Amino acid sequence: MTQWFLSYNGQQYGPFDEKQARRQTASMGTDGFAWKEGFSSWRPISEVSELYARAEVPPAPQQAPASGYPAPELERPGRADEIDYEIFGSEMQFVEIELDPGESVAAEAGAMMYKDSQIHMETIFGDGSSSSAAGSFVDKLLGAGKRLLTGESLFMTIFTHRGQGKARAAFSAPYPGNILPVSLRELGGAVICQKDSFLCAAKGVSIGIFFQKKILTGLFGGEGFIMQKLEGDGMVFMHAGGTVVERELGPGEVLHVDTGCVVAFEPSVQFDIRQAGGIKTALFGGEGLFLAHLAGPGRIWLQSLPFSRLAGRMLQAAPQKGGSTGEGSILGNIGNLLDGR
Repeated sequence: MTQWFLSYNGQQYGPFDEKQARRQTASMGTDGFAWKEGFSSWRPISEVSELYARAEVPPAPQQAPASGYPAPELERPGRADEIDYEIFGSEMQFVEIELDPGESVAAEAGAMMYKDSQIHMETIFGDGSSSSAAGSFVDKLLGAGKRLLTGESLFMTIFTHRGQGKARAAFSAPYPGNILPVSLRELGGAVICQKDSFLCAAKGVSIGIFFQKKILTGLFGGEGFIMQKLEGDGMVFMHAGGTVVERELGPGEVLHVDTGCVVAFEPSVQFDIRQAGGIKTALFGGEGLFLAHLAGPGRIWLQSLPFSRLAGRMLQAAPQKGGSTGEGSILGNIGNLLDGR
């Protein structure tokens, strides 16, 4: 199925199928740009016959969307709590979130660093989104099952301000790196990320799953067949190892990336895995057999130090029988004897 993307005043919307794109064009007008696979660049909507010539008449403001046309993300009302935040540190960062009375933030179990006494902490079953929190037991079970598939805990912790004035709670990452704040509203309502990058989010954000449909990508993509998909209109905070870089890929622009360095990307980005050069390069180049191919349009976020690479180096440097290896010492085992080891 062809996916369409629309752009109005620098804001990107999508993906849509052709019927949704025509409906959105009729609703927002033709003073914008459109892109789909096969276009070399963004085109004015007025020059795209599929959207402009057959654009549907927009319904009256009080009229509900016609049956068969699901409302796109930009028409959904705000559901997530509005939160303020500040990020502290450089290599070992933590995020401090400021809550007004009644506001909440959902976080991974064990991520909390500190909180004010007015903030009530409650463990819930599911992903913390408004739908799963207020839905039936089956809805909560499905939300928890999605988290279980991504390798996360069945439970999340909700921090709610039940006092007066402002209150703050802080959350830290489990290993060195940087915290990446992302507004889902600015991204059109969704972002796809690696399984263990989610740290916390405003209550109302849905934490679901994203399946890799291509077998090669699922087997050798570094993240398996399942990644996390964060949906909603609130702030989310992800953690990445080392330094984080953000890139904006244009339509058709391709970037080759080490599979473990991909942190997150917009749903409009095509994520694929291909062999890293020839056989000799793949076997002896030191970069693995496969590379990730990220094709625009859309934003991507990369990390300079994946945790798997850090853990691999630590395991490689660890002594086989425990204790120090005497690295850097000309005495080696003799030095250990002098030290009493």
